[in-house]
Amino acid sequence: MKPGSGTLIINIMSEGKAETYEGVYQCTARNERGAAISNNIIVRPSRSPLWTKEKLKPIILPSGQSLILSCRPPIGLPPAIIFWMDNSFQRLPQNERVSQGLNGDLYFSNVLPEDTRDDYICYARFNHTQTIQQKQPISLKVILVDELNDTTAANLSDTEFYGAKSNRERPPTFLTPEGNASNKEELRGNVLSLECIAEGLPTPLIYWIKEDGILPINRTFYRNFQKTLQIIQVSEADSGNYQCIAKNALGAIHHTISVTVKAAPYWIMAPQNLVLSPGEDGALICRANGNPKPRISWLSNGVPIEIVPDDPSRKINGDTIIFSNVQERSSAVYQCNASNEYGYLLGNAFVNVLAEPPRILTSADTLYQVIANRPALLDCAFFGSPLPTIEWFKGTKGSALREDIYVFHENGTLEIPVAQKDSTGTYTCVARNKLGMAKNEVHLEIKEPTRIIKQPEYAVVQRGSTVSFECKVKHDHTLILTVIWLKDNGELPSDGRFTIDKDHLEVADVSDSDGGTYTCVANTTLDSVSASAVLSVVDVPNPPFDLELTDQLDKSVQLSWTPGDDNNSPITKFIIEYEDAMHEAGLWHYQAEVPGTQTTAQLKLSPYVNYSFRVMAENSLGRSLPSETSEQYFTKAAEPDKNPMIVEGLGSEPDNLVITWQPLNGFESNGPGLQYKVSWRQKDGDDEWTSVVVANVSKYIVSGTPTFVPYLIKVQALNDVGFAPEPAVVMGHSGEDLPMVAPGNVHVNVVNSTLAEVHWDPVPLKSVRGHLQGYRIYYWKSQSSSKRNRRHIEKKILTFQGSKTHGMLPGLEPFSHYTLHVRVVNGKGEGPASPTRVFHTPEGVPSAPSSLKIINPTLDSLTLEWDPPSHPNGILTEYTLKYQPINSTHELGPLVDLKIPANKTRWTLKNLNFSTRYKFYFYAQTSAGSGSQITEEAVTIMDEGKMAMASRQVDIATQGWFIGLMCAVALLILILLIVCFIRRNKGGKYPVKEKEDAHADPEIQPMKEDDGTFGEYSDAEDHKPLKKGSRTPSDRTVKKEDSDDSLVDYGEGVNGQFNEDGSFIGQYSGKKEKEPAEGNESSEAPSPVNAMNSFV
Repeated sequence: MKPGSGTLIINIMSEGKAETYEGVYQCTARNERGAAISNNIIVRPSRSPLWTKEKLKPIILPSGQSLILSCRPPIGLPPAIIFWMDNSFQRLPQNERVSQGLNGDLYFSNVLPEDTRDDYICYARFNHTQTIQQKQPISLKVILVDELNDTTAANLSDTEFYGAKSNRERPPTFLTPEGNASNKEELRGNVLSLECIAEGLPTPLIYWIKEDGILPINRTFYRNFQKTLQIIQVSEADSGNYQCIAKNALGAIHHTISVTVKAAPYWIMAPQNLVLSPGEDGALICRANGNPKPRISWLSNGVPIEIVPDDPSRKINGDTIIFSNVQERSSAVYQCNASNEYGYLLGNAFVNVLAEPPRILTSADTLYQVIANRPALLDCAFFGSPLPTIEWFKGTKGSALREDIYVFHENGTLEIPVAQKDSTGTYTCVARNKLGMAKNEVHLEIKEPTRIIKQPEYAVVQRGSTVSFECKVKHDHTLILTVIWLKDNGELPSDGRFTIDKDHLEVADVSDSDGGTYTCVANTTLDSVSASAVLSVVDVPNPPFDLELTDQLDKSVQLSWTPGDDNNSPITKFIIEYEDAMHEAGLWHYQAEVPGTQTTAQLKLSPYVNYSFRVMAENSLGRSLPSETSEQYFTKAAEPDKNPMIVEGLGSEPDNLVITWQPLNGFESNGPGLQYKVSWRQKDGDDEWTSVVVANVSKYIVSGTPTFVPYLIKVQALNDVGFAPEPAVVMGHSGEDLPMVAPGNVHVNVVNSTLAEVHWDPVPLKSVRGHLQGYRIYYWKSQSSSKRNRRHIEKKILTFQGSKTHGMLPGLEPFSHYTLHVRVVNGKGEGPASPTRVFHTPEGVPSAPSSLKIINPTLDSLTLEWDPPSHPNGILTEYTLKYQPINSTHELGPLVDLKIPANKTRWTLKNLNFSTRYKFYFYAQTSAGSGSQITEEAVTIMDEGKMAMASRQVDIATQGWFIGLMCAVALLILILLIVCFIRRNKGGKYPVKEKEDAHADPEIQPMKEDDGTFGEYSDAEDHKPLKKGSRTPSDRTVKKEDSDDSLVDYGEGVNGQFNEDGSFIGQYSGKKEKEPAEGNESSEAPSPVNAMNSFV
């Protein structure tokens, strides 16, 4: 016995032979409450006996006879597995004619000469002992009856010839089972195997049917070339008659097998443990079924119930034991035994009579977490005798829960079919019986469901690209979320190309194997959701293969091929190309294309071509690589089916005709020996065609022709087989010569100062002596009418196409003399010039003056200098000058118009405003009108003193912060003046300067000129307080007559510059010198205005 358990261990290896322990074993477990017993356990040792020695005679059979090679293995435990092999341990081939039966014998429906061999060996494998036993080899020789001669037949005994039947064809007969009918029994739940093996010639085939029924589809299987019918998990319903039918060309035979399904006992209701309290009633039920019907017997604590002491609370009624008013002494273990001839069942049931108050087995304060809108099951496992009643309460003061909302299970579990947020809380389970009460609290929390708010989407990507799947998940924040990705319901490949980042799965460098279903699985401890998307990997198709040429005719062939993989994108078409290995090796040409559903094409071919073909497949993503090249196919030669193209006849010299054409290529020649027959004759004559055959060239020259005569020309292709069809006739001309005659009656009409129209009479076509290309006018300017500018002008040329007899000469210079002549032009060149014609153009408006400069600016004057127009286009009559002032906001003032004589190149404008910008408009005039104008701008010089004050006003006085500061200073000065006025009325004086010297007020200080900030007074320089209305001009004299609002001159050496827009640019410089003070201090209160001016 194994310590701590009821397991019995028998060590056969060290404790004797296995046969010693052979027998029936049963286990009994016992305590003070009773005894339980196990089923019988049968122990038998395995056996693998040897084959008995026997002498097997060789078997000689005529061809076509049936044969059974018996195996008859020794009986082992468990039964052996049978198979037939040869001496090389190779299984013998089996088929409809030769097969092994269920009993291990080898059956031949008819023997053939190829069945002859000396090593038919039956092997028996005993798996339990891991041994294989072998029967003595059997020798078989099959001979044809026709080969048997009388001598051979006389030497063979009857047994040696194996009962020689005719080898002629015969209808089937059964080798097994024998007769027309047989019986078969099988146990319920086992595999039913029915076998029929027939002999006959030709070999018969076996069919199965069930009389008055159909074979179960999902449980029926055919084995051994349909000679064995198997039905798994057989039941009583499978009982009945089964027919096997053997049939060949000469007839049919059938055998009926009557199947009866027996059954060892099986449970309908096994006995269950029973817990009763004293005085209660109960029952043990033991129901079983089988075929035949099992017998029920009862045991108590392992002892047949018939011989145990009588118990008044117990009554046996067949398969039921009824208990009434039980007492504690009624506790026992009862066994129910159901048995028939095929087996038995044994079931233990414990009848426990006890008195126990309720106990709740579920742990206290158990926390249940449930996803919203799902069922919630709250456990309340309990025990008690008598059986307690269970009630559930919610909260501390809640009433008992009702069944209209909740489901109460017999085991005490409370079910909330659809848990909501308001289902959260504490639930109390109360168990009661007559002996007491127990209760337990459990807690329920409702969590938000996990949801995938952004699911991965179906993707189609090309091989080698990158794809990304998105999976956004929302979950209850109190739960831990894990997200995993699956491919085809398995793990992702362990490949660096797969990257998981937060909400995304990315697959880089996608390959064909990456296609499939990708699933995002979001898990918490309470729920799991998933979403899937399919990835289709597409690419251009794989190349077609297995190209084959069939139906090979002179001018057509059929090409067929096998399509390559379309890589998940349907093939839309196939493109076929050909190579002419004889004429253009290595160069592929388009041949044809067919729809993607077609895998053959009928191709039209040209003669005398060594064809090779290849095919390419195309889908929405592009074109595949070309297929392997097909076999070559050389077509027969034929006469050309076309003539050269682009036939022309043009002369290169006045006395020849050059005939050219575009020769046929090798593919178009249709055969060897390609040549051309060139024919010509004059169009307007009665001459016969002149012909010459030339080699494969593209030009032929006819000499001695008249100049520029029309010819009819044709060029015909031919080869060694024959001529091409009659060619088309084209017209050409012999060579051209220079024209002989000049255009006549040339005259010129001057349209305006820059345009003239020329007319001429056409040259007769015969005098042109070639193709008229047009007329060419040569013209040039001879001299200016003013005779001030005599220079040679280069000749200009204008060509007028075709037969035009007039033309316009644009772009002429006004007021100029021109000379021209006209020539006719053909393909050879120009003819003689016409007599020259002279014409002159009238005056025009001049160009703008060449330059305009403003010099010597003063306060009120400006001087203008200019150069005359480079193209006066006539006699200048005068210049016009217009000017107007421009203020600081770029607004224009009144316009002044001034006429200046034409012989002037300088002019001074006086009485201008100082420090003012002016804009000037200047142009010249002839009798034809005014020319283009030139513009310029300039500024008169500023007054220096006013310029300085204006600069300070612009720089400082216009600033907002400065205005505010000045207001504050003015307020302080006003306060000081009031104080002075009050003190003066009291008879005192208030010298402001002394006070300022003694108590320097930081808020009343002079401003620095360089940065506009306040500075301190300095006695190092002569910065005396100014008298009322005093100013310091540049000549160091005090001018009392100056007004208070005039500009103050701050120093010497002021260098002013004006920028382009006229504003003043400069720096103040120069050291102030000491100046004598004039007058005494005023006894009057200073004026606020003067005080301000002095401060500034």
